[in-house]
Amino acid sequence: MTYATDRLFEEVAYVAYHLHWSLDEILDLEHPVRARFVEEIARINRRLSEGE
Repeated sequence: MTYATDRLFEEVAYVAYHLHWSLDEILDLEHPVRARFVEEIARINRRLSEGE
């Protein structure tokens, strides 16, 4: 099964924006690892927006 191109672009843009990693660095990550970074960044953003 191929990962949806739009979703891949979203994940890459999200990680690149927040961690300032290059495209190659992000694409070198296995999907589960990249998805975990997306989850963790989202969790941090939620905590910050809630004032924690």
